[in-house]
Amino acid sequence: MKLTKPNLPTKVCPICGRPFAWRKKWARDWERVRYCSERCRREAGRRRRREDAQRELASSLPFQRVRPV
Repeated sequence: MKLTKPNLPTKVCPICGRPFAWRKKWARDWERVRYCSERCRREAGRRRRREDAQRELASSLPFQRVRPV
């Protein structure tokens, strides 16, 4: 299949939800490309760190038992 503009493969960015098309600079790594831009790639890292911090905080809090009345 020749890669002309109408035939370019596309993916959807998991961060912003926008579709993005194949680029020549991604030719070797297209299977590994996940984000549409450097900004979305950085945001993914921020979200991951934020979720990890929240998970760690939640696991360090003592459990409160509910006593039957």
